[in-house]
Amino acid sequence: MDGIILINKEKGITSRDLVNMVCKKINTRRVGHTGTLDPLATGLMVLCVGEALKLVELLTNHDKDYIAKVKLGIKTDTYDITGTVIEEKKDYNLNENDLIKTLESFNGEYLQEVPIYSSIKVNGKKLYEYAREKKDVILPKRLVKISNIKLIEFNNESFTFSVTVSSGTYIRSLINDIGNKLNVLMTMEELTRTRVGDYYLKDASCVDNIQIIPIIDALDIKKIEVDDILLKKISNGAIINDLYHEKMIVFTKDNIPVAIYQEKDNMLKSYRVFNIKKIV
Repeated sequence: MDGIILINKEKGITSRDLVNMVCKKINTRRVGHTGTLDPLATGLMVLCVGEALKLVELLTNHDKDYIAKVKLGIKTDTYDITGTVIEEKKDYNLNENDLIKTLESFNGEYLQEVPIYSSIKVNGKKLYEYAREKKDVILPKRLVKISNIKLIEFNNESFTFSVTVSSGTYIRSLINDIGNKLNVLMTMEELTRTRVGDYYLKDASCVDNIQIIPIIDALDIKKIEVDDILLKKISNGAIINDLYHEKMIVFTKDNIPVAIYQEKDNMLKSYRVFNIKKIV
């Protein structure tokens, strides 16, 4: 069993929990995700099964769409509603126009500080371990890109917005940064991921109704059918001449993916080779 699964993650379970549930449902341990969601969050998760695990890196670096609900007047240590409240200030003054202008000001690239309650490693140790041990650590920063950020709903206690972000962006950190710019305490109350690259939440299923997208259909890159001579070369990862002028190509045999190649130095070099015997 090889391919991509689009799952609508429920609130309250970890990404690992979801992977374990899918493993049990389809009776295989060869399942992995292309990007986590916090237990608080819901929405689209893209899972790879079997030989499609070789696509995880390729599928991870896509832009993502989210809808987030923000609670005003409090700040937590995790930047979301599941954390411990560390500051509270209800006498804030925030109007809709100022909020819209501030949201729009985040369109573009900026250096985002990774939240301490995350699994990013510093000196071989996960950041949340530093937090739990109350140890100081310099938090790393990442260059992220924000686009299409729009206010959906606003009232005196909360607001909801939609946003498109680059891979690696923390929405709860974005919310904290928005609050800092407005001098208003904020924390993430709800989060739903609605898109990952070319995949949309509307096409996702639940664990009880899993549908697997074949690898060949999941690859939105140029496909080239090969003869037996080229098949032997690419099956062994040989470097070949670039006759196709594409950044990336998937070579197929009888419409079964054999290998993904990428252009480098005017040649095509192996990126991933599939075990076609397993796929067949």
